[in-house]
Amino acid sequence: MKAIVNTPAGAGIADVDDPRPAAGEALVAVRAFSVNRGELALLAARTDDWRPGQDIAGVVVEQAADGSGPPPGTRVVALVEQAGWSELAAVPTARLSALPDEVSIEQAAALPLAGLTALRTLRLGGDLLGRRVLVTGASGGLGGMQVQLAVAAGAQVTAVARAQHAKELLRRGATSVVASPSDADGLYDLVTDWVGGASLAAALAKVAPGGTVVVGSGNPDKTPINIYDFLGHEGARLVSYLSYAHPEPPGPDLAILTGLVAARRLDPVLGLVDAWTKLSEAAQALAERRITGKAVLTIG
Repeated sequence: MKAIVNTPAGAGIADVDDPRPAAGEALVAVRAFSVNRGELALLAARTDDWRPGQDIAGVVVEQAADGSGPPPGTRVVALVEQAGWSELAAVPTARLSALPDEVSIEQAAALPLAGLTALRTLRLGGDLLGRRVLVTGASGGLGGMQVQLAVAAGAQVTAVARAQHAKELLRRGATSVVASPSDADGLYDLVTDWVGGASLAAALAKVAPGGTVVVGSGNPDKTPINIYDFLGHEGARLVSYLSYAHPEPPGPDLAILTGLVAARRLDPVLGLVDAWTKLSEAAQALAERRITGKAVLTIG
């Protein structure tokens, strides 16, 4: 089969051996995958014939030998550890979910890492009905889903994004859109920040007493924090979220996400859809932040 292989000369399509699924793994013919900005750093670091790829969607070719998971012919979405950017992938059945008919392969491919992170980080804020939520980086794939899911949970959402994204974010349910966390009005029960640096410093000043600030990987710039930053924000907590450390398998939450897409309560914004032969162009556009939403590449 063919797959993306990363070498010192760059990532490209090469011939590799077909995967050999373990007993609890389904063999999936990958039809589309999404490229996450975090994977760009891995491509720069892992050049020894590494096989990248986590977010995939496709069709089951062989059901898992232990009888778990869906039968052949079922369209699925999955989050794999690596090697997903390929024509075939062996996927543990706990890491995949069948797709409703209303969800396209391209939409599904955009969901796994960003969608799961959005869903799980919002849960860290508890019951959001009637609560105030501040989302930084709201024009990106992750931030855009955080906004939509928080709105669906009944929150009043302020999105932090550039002015050109305001109309779209308001259409998706945001109460207001500001250029910086420091421009946001009042205090918030939940703040999510994947930008870091100065953005996180400003976001900390917007958390309500007893509220939650969730931080994840993004800008590598460090943010200095002083205990006096929490005067007026007493009892607030700062929580880190690292997707690889989440203890629960992705399958059930992927089913929730695809159900929301099918019900038109979540739109995984597709900022770019192209053939997988255009990987280098898509990666460059992501690195330069020229894509709003997710970058999805198709196979076949």
